[in-house]
Amino acid sequence: MFNMNRWHRPPPRHHGERPFQKGDLKYIILDLIQEKPSYGYDIIRALEERSGGLYTPSPGAVYPTLQMLEEMGYLSATNQDEKRVYTITDEGRRFLTENRNFADQIKKQLRHCWNPENIGDVTETMAEFGNLGRLIDQRIQHLDPEKNRKIREIISRAYREIEETTDRENP
Repeated sequence: MFNMNRWHRPPPRHHGERPFQKGDLKYIILDLIQEKPSYGYDIIRALEERSGGLYTPSPGAVYPTLQMLEEMGYLSATNQDEKRVYTITDEGRRFLTENRNFADQIKKQLRHCWNPENIGDVTETMAEFGNLGRLIDQRIQHLDPEKNRKIREIISRAYREIEETTDRENP
């Protein structure tokens, strides 16, 4: 089945790149926990809020990163109300300070991806994209070949127009 519902991630930094590169998440998590001690779900929710809902990290990305940071001595964890609450350690602060330029560059790239000035438009556009995917998913299997061909032509034309528009915007 055709599924466009996976489009909840922010636009890539550069054509073809992911919003986070391998290893970037640890800097973002440390920076968040430096602001205030948090548990895993807090971090997931904070990243979703900061991205305007465009990016929700999976628990499968966040929790192993938290465990790794704890094992490296950059975080400590305590159990509160049956939840592990993470706090940055002095070693974690030193690590962030030593890598401040890199951490700041990641945050700058994310602000660019999750630009507050256009996040509403991006969110609405992605919602429309999801609606289109659901519509196609529901109807395409029941259409005759001529109607399927016409839908494919419409989508191809839209793709080309979007590509031309964004190429002019982002040389």
